[in-house]
Parts: sequence; structure tokens; C-alpha cells
Amino acid sequence: MKNLERKIIYGVLCGAAVYAVVAIYADVSALTGALAGYAWWTFAAAIGLTCINYALRFAKWELFLRRIGVVVPMGRSALIFLAGFVMSITPGKLGEVLKSFLLRQSDGVPAAQTAPVVLAERITDLLALIVLAATGVGTYQYGAVALVVTSAVLVAGIVFASLPGVVRPLLKLGEKVPVVSKVVPMLTEAYESTRRLLSPALLLATTALSVLSWGMEALAFVLIVRGFEGTGVPIDIDMAGGTFAYAITTIIGAVSFLPGGLGVTEAGMITVLQTFGMVGDEAVASAATILTRLATLWWAVVCGVVAFFIFQRFVPKDYKPQTEP
Repeated sequence: MKNLERKIIYGVLCGAAVYAVVAIYADVSALTGALAGYAWWTFAAAIGLTCINYALRFAKWELFLRRIGVVVPMGRSALIFLAGFVMSITPGKLGEVLKSFLLRQSDGVPAAQTAPVVLAERITDLLALIVLAATGVGTYQYGAVALVVTSAVLVAGIVFASLPGVVRPLLKLGEKVPVVSKVVPMLTEAYESTRRLLSPALLLATTALSVLSWGMEALAFVLIVRGFEGTGVPIDIDMAGGTFAYAITTIIGAVSFLPGGLGVTEAGMITVLQTFGMVGDEAVASAATILTRLATLWWAVVCGVVAFFIFQRFVPKDYKPQTEP
């Protein structure tokens, strides 16, 4: 628990530092002036769209769990899913594997069985963002390298996981290595879960669900930017351009493997908004970026903290934590 608190505090401090730099870059007085003319209802709408994103991703979480034979009460599953958001400020959001340990704590499900669900979530999220970003790469000529590299790595990983004739012999070979042999049973269980989760039909369905869910956050981004139209600054952003801008900068932040993509995602958003004439002022571009990250990344962290507290305080612990095989 203390370690988790330290990570949250570290993430918040990093975020504060990033936004302080953004504020200085944009000029604090200019940033304040931009926010003074902002239509705050668009920020509230963005929070609502982000919540729809969470609901759709929860549906995906449930599909994955049921695919590997894990069924827990819907309310508890939702609480565990949301609690994982507390780790959104970890590299690649892989800290959300916390959900697996909460499932073990509440229902006795081995973490090795469900940890691949977090990996499958990240894979389908990235695939969806690639689909959304790809619609604008040809037009804007930006981020193509990140898109190609990310796509190649994902495809290679999916293909490798779908070749049990290659992976299983490697795991068998690991049984003969003194140190590795101790974790081979856990790795085998994790691999079998991963292979089931990345079956073509399920991968297609969950990626489609991810495209829809991340499309909600792209729409939230567009709304936030348009909320500055009353400031007198030229705003020229449509859904196609906004979707591209949000998706490509989120991908760049993810592949940077910095906690929550902090710094990289923000810099990318400001750059894209200004470079392609979507926002005609750096202070407004900076303000829109900060509000977008508050409505997406940091709102997720807040929801995660609340859900984690509720889980620890009120969810019965039916099973004591077990030592992984």
C-alpha cells in the first residue's frame, strides 16, 4: 500500500512539473487569459465522454475475463477494473496489472492467469489508436515512423503468441534452466491465457470496441479545443483532424514508455495543434492540452484512487493472498 502511495505521489509530482513547464512555455498570464474565455461546459462534456470510454473498456475487460473462464460479480469486477486506473501513470499503463492482484485478493484467481488480460487490453488499445491515427497520417505527414514501428512490434508479438508450436518448446526448454525452471509453470499459464485472448475473432471484436471507446476520448479532445472558440483565437479543428492529433500523440506517449507518457504526449499535442493550424495561439494550444490531460489521464487516476479505496475498505476478502507457483 505504501509503495502504491509513493508511485501515485511520484506521478502527481511529475505531472505538476510537466504542467509548470507548459505554463512557463506558454506564458502564465497568456494561459490564464485563455482559460478566462473558455467554455467550461465542453470540459464537463469531455469528462462524460471519457466515462463512456471507461464503460466500453470495461465491457472489453469482461469479454477477456470470460474468455479465460474468470467470472466474478459484475459490481466487484467494475470496482477492480476502475481501481486499476490508479496505475495509469506507470510506463505503458502496465502497472494496471494491479487488477490481477486485486482479483487474486478478492476471488482467489491466480494473477498469472489474469495478468495477460492487462497485456491484451494494452494491445487492443494500441491497435485501435493506430487505426484512428492512420486515417490522418497521409494528410498530415506526422508520426508515420512511430506508427510503423508500433504496428510492426504489435503484429510480431501477436504472431509469436499465436504459434504454440514455437512457444511451448521454448517453455519446455526453460524447465532445464535452474533459475528459469521455477517460473516456467507461471509463464506457461500466462502464455496459454494470452494465446486464448489473442484469438482472431476475439482480437477483432475487442479492437473494434477499443476504436469506439478511444473515439470517445478523441471527441472529448475536439470539444475541449473548440471550447476556446470564444477567446478570439483562430480555431480550425474538425473530427478527422482532432482524432488524428489525439491518437498519434497518445501513441507517441505510450511508446516513449514514460509514466503516463508525461511530457511527451503534452509536447506532441501542443506541436500538432499549432503546426497544422488547428489552434492559432500557443497559450490556447497549451491550455487545451492541459485540460485534455486532466479530462483523460488525471480523471482516470482520480477514479482509480476512489475505486481502490472502496475496494480496500468494503470488498470482502474471500481468499488470502497466495504465493504464485
